[in-house]
Amino acid sequence: MLKYILKRLGISIIVLFGVSIILYTMVRLMPNNYIETKYASQLQQGTMTWDDINYFKDLYGLNGSIIEGYTKWLSNLFTKGLGNSFKYEMPVTKVIGDNMWISFAIAVVATILQFLISIPLGISSATHQYTARDYAVTIFTMMGISLPTYFFAAIVIKVFSVELGWLPANGLIYATANYPDTFIGGLQKFGDIVKHLILPVGVSVILSLGGLMRYTRTNMLEVLSADYIRTARAKGLSEKTVIYKHAFRNTMIPLATLLAGILPSLFGGMMITEQVFGIDGIGRLAYNALKEGDIPFVMGYNMFLAILTVIGTLFSDIMYSIVDPRVKLGK
Repeated sequence: MLKYILKRLGISIIVLFGVSIILYTMVRLMPNNYIETKYASQLQQGTMTWDDINYFKDLYGLNGSIIEGYTKWLSNLFTKGLGNSFKYEMPVTKVIGDNMWISFAIAVVATILQFLISIPLGISSATHQYTARDYAVTIFTMMGISLPTYFFAAIVIKVFSVELGWLPANGLIYATANYPDTFIGGLQKFGDIVKHLILPVGVSVILSLGGLMRYTRTNMLEVLSADYIRTARAKGLSEKTVIYKHAFRNTMIPLATLLAGILPSLFGGMMITEQVFGIDGIGRLAYNALKEGDIPFVMGYNMFLAILTVIGTLFSDIMYSIVDPRVKLGK
């Protein structure tokens, strides 16, 4: 196992190197430029000239070729880390480290709820195929897949925040809140944060249920038609034992492969969710940096997602071998 993990980590370094080349090329090809965006009003008003703009581009390393820029970024990666963010004027690692935890909390909670809800729904739908329950679950989950994040979030905010006034729709705490620096004050602040996160977490969960639910349903239907399931029923085992002891374990085998992309995809999805709900997490910061062409931060954020994907893939392979003892990890 250890030898396999070390080998995969070595391959992952090569993969991340290739990903970084593609990412940097795409970022440099973006139509927006940080310097031109930042000084657009001064340029229009005539207080700055194109010579000034080109001077700042040289200063920020934006006038060279893509190869020169990537070489400089790569050398800085080994000597100075991910560099300084143009927009936030701080080291990229510090910006990510200070703001990733709220996004991480939302993504982890949403992932756990997604599995806890979609897998039972998929099993129930498969065991009641072509019934009213099956159709109802399918329609509900397909609606979640079809709705864009910003559209569904806007509906949720209007209903639960504007119309009913049950939940807040913006930020992490109330702007007028003043919590005492005590244990009780800490609990009050935590409760406030939880209340503010109900809507964004709920939106993330509902919109991500469909794919996993349909995947569970499809695999459960395939397993239920297998010979060993018919044999188990012929032996007189209860339907509950057949489904949850024999069928469900084999349904989990392909589900383990989905773990690789779920967490990174949720982090990526946080970009829109955090923007709609006004949460200052890593996703919202990345969205604002992307709009302004902040190359160091955009590169750092996307490499962070790439590393998560690599780790998720490795974890998925390990989980696959745990779920199915027949699978042996290669040497």
